[in-house]
Amino acid sequence: MTQFEAPEPLVEETTEAPAIKGGRRRTGQIRDIWKRFRRNKLAVVGLAVVGFLMVIAILQPFISPYDPMEQNLLNTRKPPSGNHFFGTDILGRDMFSGILYGVKLAMIVGWSVMVLSLIVGVALGAIAGFRGKAVDSIIMRVTDIVLAFPSLIGAILVVQIFGNGIWQVIIALVLLSWPTAARLMRGSTLSLRESEYVEAARSIGASDTRIVTRHVLPNAIAPTLIYSFSHIGVAIVAMASLAFLGIGVPADIPEWGTMIADAVPSLNVEGESHMWIFPSLAIVVTTLAFAFVADGLRDSIDPKLR
Repeated sequence: MTQFEAPEPLVEETTEAPAIKGGRRRTGQIRDIWKRFRRNKLAVVGLAVVGFLMVIAILQPFISPYDPMEQNLLNTRKPPSGNHFFGTDILGRDMFSGILYGVKLAMIVGWSVMVLSLIVGVALGAIAGFRGKAVDSIIMRVTDIVLAFPSLIGAILVVQIFGNGIWQVIIALVLLSWPTAARLMRGSTLSLRESEYVEAARSIGASDTRIVTRHVLPNAIAPTLIYSFSHIGVAIVAMASLAFLGIGVPADIPEWGTMIADAVPSLNVEGESHMWIFPSLAIVVTTLAFAFVADGLRDSIDPKLR
């Protein structure tokens, strides 16, 4: 009996050691990524701005001095003042409160489009790249069809089909965003599916699902993740463009694109430039912040992508 009891501690050591080593390796990788990210000063500034915008989006109902929907036709087109920091619009609504509400909409739409398009693109791209043959051909032809539509026209068409609303805009932008994510994921999967560690997993009888989720995805997702994050700013601009055209977000909801559209008749009117300057600055600052963070992620996650 003693001859068979001795190996037991050795089994425990061999099963626990890789887990500890793997955990330390992941922690070390995250630390290295953060160190490389911090070297990019613009990325750090962008991250701070994104964090600030997220806080505003969460606290918007509590920090808005006025109801962003409240109209006062006796107080229209007023310049910035102590009572209205950014002035009022053509309906007498407080523009500062409207800008804060626009931050909330931008964060909801931007992050929702990123997450949903990432899920769809990664799933279809991984399937196409790993399975290949007929499955790959079908998925790639569908992506070609979607990419053939001009983005703005395609979004207008989808919104017209589903109707106006925030979630309709999100659906439209996701339907037009996933093909690029799928192509990136497919390319990364194709380069990894014949690698040595994938062949080793096959040789010990690992299923395709386990190979893809445990071995391919963690090593192939970086380019797709970076693209999806950088696309947040694109989604925000697309929503503003649709709203500027009177499509997507209802006209009575204060959204940056709608604000700019309402200010078009006042572009050359003295004292009313605040009506388009502040929402325009909000779009610029938000999209630049996400672009800076995306650049920092690209350089820190995979320096080869520089």
